[in-house]
Amino acid sequence: MGKQTPEGRVKAACLRYLEKWGIKAWNNPTGAARIAPDRWIRFGRRGSADLLGCLPGGKFLAVEVKAEHGRLSPEQRQFLADIKALGGIAIVARSFRDIEAALREAGYTGIIEGPLFGGDVEQDRS
Repeated sequence: MGKQTPEGRVKAACLRYLEKWGIKAWNNPTGAARIAPDRWIRFGRRGSADLLGCLPGGKFLAVEVKAEHGRLSPEQRQFLADIKALGGIAIVARSFRDIEAALREAGYTGIIEGPLFGGDVEQDRS
């Protein structure tokens, strides 16, 4: 397996953070692959968030993960806006701490009380 990207490390830390708090979330890969010299197949919805999940009470969670200087595409921006408009929680995360802050702001303090995890959440496990 190749070296993990900065965005990949943030994504892994975000998934570990959500898992430790018992929040159901999963990776949502999107893109395209060549299946023949002249044939491509697209998978996922363009602009869809990197991580999707369900918060206690059934609220939808969408997390777009970006490395330190990464920027949202117009499609990603629209996807997050659509989720917010429908009552879900939409987050741009450059660290798992961005998820924590957004969940606290949205009133989910009851599920994320207590001390933050140690360095193990942020460590690269590659």
